Amino acid sequence: MSPGGNLVRFHVRSGKSDGGMVILVKIKQMQLLQLEGAIMPKIDSKWLLGLAVCGFAFAGTFASAEPQASHEHSAAHGEPVESNMHEFMEYYFEPAYKELRSEMASEPENNTGWKAIKAHSLVLAEGGNLLLMHKPYKSDDVKSWREHSVAVRKHGGELFAAAKKKDYAAARTAYEAMIGQCNQCHDGFHHGKPKLKP
Repeated sequence: MSPGGNLVRFHVRSGKSDGGMVILVKIKQMQLLQLEGAIMPKIDSKWLLGLAVCGFAFAGTFASAEPQASHEHSAAHGEPVESNMHEFMEYYFEPAYKELRSEMASEPENNTGWKAIKAHSLVLAEGGNLLLMHKPYKSDDVKSWREHSVAVRKHGGELFAAAKKKDYAAARTAYEAMIGQCNQCHDGFHHGKPKLKP
């Protein structure tokens, strides 16, 4: 830069860990402006003042926007509605299981029967995802809890896919695998109770 004038440092913060953007402005009419080491054409000091004001406004926009975005992210994060596992099992899993057990007793004769199987198998498969949001029941064995939850989701999803194809043999295999997985989870976390029957 050419000599003369006062060098003013504007530190425009973006609210991020990068520290924001530093603007070095030499306040003197018809002098040079240095932005991050780049030499720009001679600019009037009034224009420089406007640039500084815009910089502060830019920083304020980031500061006000980020907390709101953080709040929205937190609100969108999945969390259990019912934290009591006994209540959750009784009101979410048990009704679907009882209906599905009756529906899977024999091959459906029409679309209505297959639709019922699809509906309840999807409920139970998605229940595996919901279990992943819960803490292990009276245990610290998070790894085993997650493995059982994923397995229920997997076999429930296979049952749902087989029902969509109206493939009773494949549906029955997936159904029994899912029920077996539920019982394994009960063995590990609830003294083997209840023991579900396919």
